[in-house]
Amino acid sequence: MDTGLRKALFELDTASLADANKQIRVVDDKIRLINPGRKLVGLARTVRCLDDFLAVIIGLSHSVAGEVLVVDSSASRRAVLGELFSLEAVRRGLAGIVVDGPVRDLRTLRELDIPIYASAFCPCSGTTMAPGETGSAITCGGVTVNPGDILVGDDDGIVVASEQEFAKLIPKAREIERKETLLRNRLASGTSLIEMLNYQEHIDAVSIGKASQLQFKLDE
Repeated sequence: MDTGLRKALFELDTASLADANKQIRVVDDKIRLINPGRKLVGLARTVRCLDDFLAVIIGLSHSVAGEVLVVDSSASRRAVLGELFSLEAVRRGLAGIVVDGPVRDLRTLRELDIPIYASAFCPCSGTTMAPGETGSAITCGGVTVNPGDILVGDDDGIVVASEQEFAKLIPKAREIERKETLLRNRLASGTSLIEMLNYQEHIDAVSIGKASQLQFKLDE
């Protein structure tokens, strides 16, 4: 990934990226950040398994620094990742871990600096007999994740897109955040939020079935 793009994505909220492109892939909110406050930006290293974590080991063994291990557990009922695999991910310099399925060893995982997302927890681990799949397109949180796709995540959730798609979003997302900073400053100075919206015009238009869009009026 281009270093400039990585830096820009680290600086932008997922909410701003989602506002910049309403059609961006958004991972289902059942997949939550276990250790809040971390920021995720990295290229997808994909794994598919089922109640067996051999594929996770294989995926880890092929991973390189800056990647995100993304696991489709195929609705597994047993944990496919825990503290040892997470510590290995840290040692390898991975950017994060995203598991659509159960993990365990939460006490350790919550203390790690690497962002870790999961949709479920289970104290029982899976088997190590099925190689599963690595390096193929998977489904994670209801969206397709291709090897090499970029994942950007924070406490709000995860968005997924190609490098080219994210590059196009940067200017618009930055402008969104610039305007939001201006709005926050005006709110702090006592200006009403309603006063900064085309509120009444929008209500009047909607009430008669006229096309309209609620938006802020910023005279800078």
